[in-house]
Amino acid sequence: MPAVTPRPRRGEPAWTIAELFPAQGHWSEEEYLDLRTNRLVEFDDGVIEVLPMPTTSHQYILLYLFDLMRAHVAAHDLGEIIFAPIKVRLWPGKYREPDIVFVTKAHADRIHEEYWAGADLVVEVVSPDAPGRKRDLREKRRDYARGRIPEYWIVDPQEHRITVLRMRAGKYVEHGRFAAGAKATSARWPGFAVDVDDLFRAARR
Repeated sequence: MPAVTPRPRRGEPAWTIAELFPAQGHWSEEEYLDLRTNRLVEFDDGVIEVLPMPTTSHQYILLYLFDLMRAHVAAHDLGEIIFAPIKVRLWPGKYREPDIVFVTKAHADRIHEEYWAGADLVVEVVSPDAPGRKRDLREKRRDYARGRIPEYWIVDPQEHRITVLRMRAGKYVEHGRFAAGAKATSARWPGFAVDVDDLFRAARR
């Protein structure tokens, strides 16, 4: 006789839902892109990682910076800019979900409905937990460099600092490290600047 599946009990995790999806290490890009969720999910060689939901202060910082960047991009007709959640394909089998993504007009063909194929500038607001800090400060720095993204902004609320990295000879070098009292500038957008104090003050509104 076939095995009898126990009747689910209220309050128990719905473990059988996991059986509807591929095992870790066996996800295809198509299956990843078909995944429908309101969570941030990244993809690495068949493995998916569900990221923590952002905090309110994280979102206030992100919104403040995005509004400044979007206004600059629009005023100078530079290209397209969007905020998370949006998937960015860094190379075959590797997707990240930056907080802000920009592509130039010359690279508009990189914009697809389900994902963007690379970027010209990305921003990450650093998460406060230890795994999040490692991911944003080290792992994503490595991945965005390998993906040849020309500029990476690391916005660190814990350190009250913005670090702007630019690509040189295939690796990132610091364009600038901007702390309290300074204005962060872009390597690729002349005339654009963000007051560090004003940005982090946005988290406390």
